Amino acid sequence: MNEEQSLLVEKAKESLKAAQLLSEENMHGFAVSRAYYSMFYIAQAFLLGEGLTFSSHAAVISAFGRAFAKTQRLPIKYHRYLIDAAQVRTDGDYSTARKITAGEAFENISRAEEFIQLAERL
Repeated sequence: MNEEQSLLVEKAKESLKAAQLLSEENMHGFAVSRAYYSMFYIAQAFLLGEGLTFSSHAAVISAFGRAFAKTQRLPIKYHRYLIDAAQVRTDGDYSTARKITAGEAFENISRAEEFIQLAERL
């Protein structure tokens, strides 16, 4: 793991901690957003290891799927976690009609923890 990848992993950990704190304060919409960013930073770190960088969220998610899920280098579930988290994050950040539940926050925080553990193992 190079220095930039290590920094992304550390940023992911900080984002996860923020998600946990926000969830504890019943700010579930903001918590899912930070959990998503934790996963996003890990996806960026994996892609960086392949010499790939992208400027949009959609491009990172798509490239992560192509490089790691489609090739089965990583379990497909991690790409699904990232896709699902991106949608919930959009709702949490922008929707006034939909309230993010504590269960959704817990699920996304748990998935973000898995992402970080995966990065640390590999």
